[in-house]
Amino acid sequence: MHDEPERRCIASGETQPKGGLVRFVVDPGGAIVPDVAGRLPGRGIYVAAGRSELDQAVRRNLFARAARAPVTVAPDLVATVEAQIARRLVDTISLARKAGEAVSGLEKVKEWLVEGKAALLVQASDGSVRERARLRPPAGPESLVTCLTAQELGLAFGRDRAIHGALSAGGLARRALEEAARLSGIRSEDGRDSGGDAAGKDTKDA
Repeated sequence: MHDEPERRCIASGETQPKGGLVRFVVDPGGAIVPDVAGRLPGRGIYVAAGRSELDQAVRRNLFARAARAPVTVAPDLVATVEAQIARRLVDTISLARKAGEAVSGLEKVKEWLVEGKAALLVQASDGSVRERARLRPPAGPESLVTCLTAQELGLAFGRDRAIHGALSAGGLARRALEEAARLSGIRSEDGRDSGGDAAGKDTKDA
């Protein structure tokens, strides 16, 4: 496996693998645009996927320094980045579901865990402590994702809400884990990915 390319965060000054960073580009009008998929043309400007780093980049207008030119930064840039990464994670889980590589619901997820089919356990951040404690991640904390709300997780599975989901091993599970790491970095410092402290209603076979 090749080492992942590294880039320097303009906020912290630290160099790290691209997977843990958010890429931005300057559009033709001079506005800073998030490129969470890393595909837009232009010279990339990178910020670590953390609430403090992103806030600092916006507050101190570090983008202009990195671009070596005046730029426009939207006041809701961090919220936009969060929403786009959340959407990518939801879409990835949805693709896994359509490919038969993901299931939701307490009993189905439990079955996959018992049979060794689950590589990744996904649980809603606003699910109750008791409800979430009924299942254990298949390979320890690194195989647990808790940064989506029940509504977001439900969207991935075509339901109003979901508390439990599981993905089998493969490229989509790896992609989901990568996107979850970026989203957790943004949400954990904002108090929304509390890792089990959030209160929520128990949901039958959620």
